Amino acid sequence: MLEQEFFTVYHKLIANIELMSCKFLLPSITQFESEIPTPFSVINQFSQLDKFNHQARLELQNKNLNHTLELLENQNSKLNLLLTFILSQQDQEQYRHSTLSFGASQFSYVSEDKLKVNTIVRVKLFLEHPPSAIYSYGEIINCKKMEQNWIVTVKYRLLQDCDQDLLIKAALYQQKKLLRQRSSNQEQ
Repeated sequence: MLEQEFFTVYHKLIANIELMSCKFLLPSITQFESEIPTPFSVINQFSQLDKFNHQARLELQNKNLNHTLELLENQNSKLNLLLTFILSQQDQEQYRHSTLSFGASQFSYVSEDKLKVNTIVRVKLFLEHPPSAIYSYGEIINCKKMEQNWIVTVKYRLLQDCDQDLLIKAALYQQKKLLRQRSSNQEQ
């Protein structure tokens, strides 16, 4: 399903990573889509609607409706806070890890245990910007020793196209933020 490679950025995200049994088979696309938790589907619909916000903002600014624009942006911020709270309830502590890097084709994280390559994992990634969450399945493609821990690399095997788009946006946002910091540091 996912063969295209995308760039990755070094950034810490909350991730729930559940190891599946060695006998586990990936679900069909239909089964996969039906098992996605409702809050993940809702937040993705909100993210899809956000695509239209930029053009609407420009129209409001051009018509000098800045107070209306501010009101709408405040309402959007309230909705994002509410959705973030709802999604936080999907975060399961027993599966919680932090990513070292992420992108739209793979991510890496630190594990205390050596994990077997080719193991299938169920993944929930919680994005900061855009505020969203990704539900997917991945496969461990690498596990290498780093001091007392292991760096595990997971390649997505089942991922909705809209989630891949969100991961691209999130990675670009983090990359842009890093470039701004570097530029700011060089100016000082």
